[in-house]
This record gives sequence, C-alpha cells and structure tokens, in this order.
Amino acid sequence: MSLRILLASDHYPPFIGGAHRQTQLLAHELQRRGHTVNVATVWQDGLPEEENDAQVQVFRLKQLRALRRQSLTDRMQRHQPPFPDPITVLALRRLIKDFQPEVIHAHGWFTYSVAAALLGLNVPLLISTRDYGYGCPTRILVYQGATICSGPALAKCLGCADKLYGTSKGWTATWGVLLGRHLLRRKVHGIHNISTYTQEITRRDFLGEHKPNSTSNRSVVETVIPSFREDDADQNLENDPQVQPYLEQLPSEKFILYVGALRRFKGVYQLLEAYARLNAPPPLVLIGTVEHDSPQAYPPGVILLQNLPHQAVMAAWDRSLFGVTPSLGAEPLGSVVYEGMSRGKAVIGTTPGGHADMIRDGETGLLVPAGDVEALTQAMQKLLAHPEQREQMGLAARERARLFTASVAVPQFEHFYQRVIDFAGGRTPRGRSHEVLESSLVDQPSSQ
Repeated sequence: MSLRILLASDHYPPFIGGAHRQTQLLAHELQRRGHTVNVATVWQDGLPEEENDAQVQVFRLKQLRALRRQSLTDRMQRHQPPFPDPITVLALRRLIKDFQPEVIHAHGWFTYSVAAALLGLNVPLLISTRDYGYGCPTRILVYQGATICSGPALAKCLGCADKLYGTSKGWTATWGVLLGRHLLRRKVHGIHNISTYTQEITRRDFLGEHKPNSTSNRSVVETVIPSFREDDADQNLENDPQVQPYLEQLPSEKFILYVGALRRFKGVYQLLEAYARLNAPPPLVLIGTVEHDSPQAYPPGVILLQNLPHQAVMAAWDRSLFGVTPSLGAEPLGSVVYEGMSRGKAVIGTTPGGHADMIRDGETGLLVPAGDVEALTQAMQKLLAHPEQREQMGLAARERARLFTASVAVPQFEHFYQRVIDFAGGRTPRGRSHEVLESSLVDQPSSQ
C-alpha cells in the first residue's frame, strides 16, 4: 500500500553530511517503491525554496532569523534552533494541510518545529536518532571534549555548550533541548534508532528511563534500522575519468585510511599518536574536512586530502590496506565503516557506540576502547603484520556490508511506518512497545 510521507530534516543535499545523504536516499527509494514523498528542510541562501529532486518535492522553509539581512560573511549553511521557530511552524502547518501526509518522519532540531506544527493535529510523528541531539545540546555526547557523557544535567550541558557555541548560543541550545523534550514526548508516536547504542541513549536521555519511578516515558513504538547505501554502490571506480585526478593524489603504495572530519572528538589526535608508534608503517591517508580543532601539523608519512567527492573516497578505499575510525565519542553508527567494509576492507572501530553493530570483532574488523592509544596501536600493527588475516576480514566485511543496503533497509522502514500509523490510530495495544523488527540488520550474523 502506498503512503504519503513527509520527511523533515535539518539539512538536505547539496550540503554534504551523513544525515543529509540518508534523508535523500530514503526519499528517493520510497518514491521509487510507489510512495508519495515530500521533504521539508531548512531554507538556505542561493537554493530554491521548492524544487523537484527525482520526483521528490523538496521544500526549504525559512526561519525567523532568516528574515533579517545577512552579511556576505554570514552566508554559510543555516542551522535550525532546538526550539519551535514561529516562521518555520507556520510554513509547516501550510505544508501539512496541503500535502496531508499519513506519517511524518523527522530528524534533528527541525523536529521541534514539526512537533509544534502538529499541535491539534492527529498526524503520526516518528523521529530518527541519527545523533544525540534530543538529549545533548552539542549533539555528540562528549563531556568537555574528552569523555563519553553519562547523561544530561543542566550545569554539565551549560558548560559543554558554552565551550562549543559561546555563552549566548550555548544557553539557548541547552535550555531548548532540555525543555523541548516535553513537547516531543507529547507528540512522538515512534522512534527510529540507527543503532542499538542510540536506542539505549534515547531511552536514557530522551525518555528518561534511567530515572527511578519515572512517569515521563510516553507510550511509543521503537525500532533499530541502521543507515544504508545504494544497492549499486559496488561498481569499479578505478577507471572513472572524474575520479582519476583525485586518485593521482594518493600514494603509489598501499596505505592506512581515515575518512571523516578532522575533529578532536573523532580521535584524530589519538590516531596520529598511535601511527607514530608503529614499526615501519605505510602512509596514513586522512580524507576529510579541516575544522577549528584539527591538528596544526602532521607527522611524516601522513597525507591530508580535503574536499574529495564521494566516488573518489570510495575509490580510495579500494587502494587502501584497511580503515581506522578511532572516535573518542560514541558514534551513533558511522556510515564510513560500512562504506569501507563494502569495498572489502577490514575496519578498526571503537566502543562503546554504533560501530559494534557493524564490526564483528576479529571477523570483519577490530574494536578497541575509545581513546585507548595503546589498544589502537596494537590493532593497527596486527592488521599490518598479518596480511592473510586482514584479507579474510575484508572478505567477511564485504559480505556483511550487503546488509546495509537499500533493498534490505527500506522495506523495514515501510513496515515501521505502517506500525506507527496503526499504533497512533489505536489499532495496536497501548503501553510501552520496545520493538526491534525481526529483520533488523544488527541481529544478523556476518557471513564468512
């Protein structure tokens, strides 16, 4: 049965980002499967307020602060605040009235405006936990930039948010997130988690299940459906003429590969320290964006490449020995992991977090404790010293990565949408329903 589905997200391509891309992929796949899909996202300078993207109607909705004149230096990607924006809410009300969706699937702080727009309406709302933004004002669940946070508290959150955003924005983000949970819990019928770890944190920090005798955990249905990639993403990219100029920047010998933002909480400093400890290492290639807290200098053997398109990144995986994703924080999932696995590469990830839903330790890659430089060094040295074991892990990784594809994930979304619609309409029993779908990817073993 076809559905009218409204996807709502903080951002959408052409901006680059895992959540941006996931919204677009899901929209395209749902449309291809016969559903009618609209997307609501944040208005951006220089982009049309409405456009057709492969038969998906995309609406970019303005904010109150977008009404003021921007200076040239301010014209960067706009972000939605963690509270209902009145201009966005009015635009959403009009869109919902015109489109009449049977279900709304929202992600990010745009969700607060969606929840406000739904007051007085009976449209089912489900949210995605692609980061920790429903409980953490910085969205990364890292306390003071060093350790995984044990949960939200006013003083802690104010300190972290002030450090990241500055005092004014930090206080706004903290109060918005901590108070906004009451509105969201009132309107949300379903929660889609991208990993078993985000489900655990959502139950703790959003639903408040860690609190004794808590009465805040409103009745919802839940599922775990990891992020996914296109089904045809395994093509050979080596001879693609658009990729060739980027491949020429890679070293001629095999290398260790890191892909992602060069941020402190991504574990880049620990990676560089571990690399410096290796015995006669091959080159270390870092592909990503330079941020305010990126390293200012890199040791010999490290090659930094910026602004590579996605196809070039995937081609770089083909030339690598293995991948390293050494996050200090608990990654919600980490699409770079299954992308590297899809190219037949073992990947070193960290725990706790979503990496464990993809990497079977010792089978498809290796898992080390977050922030443990010695364990990271040993894992890298192990893969360098045992090429046959590394290749075997790569083959198993390629097989497991097939689970993280559209043909597997999208039917689960369709099932869950109907589950949420039935639940909101009273056609399923009331009460807590912690549902992990039977076909959930994380429950399936790897294939050797």
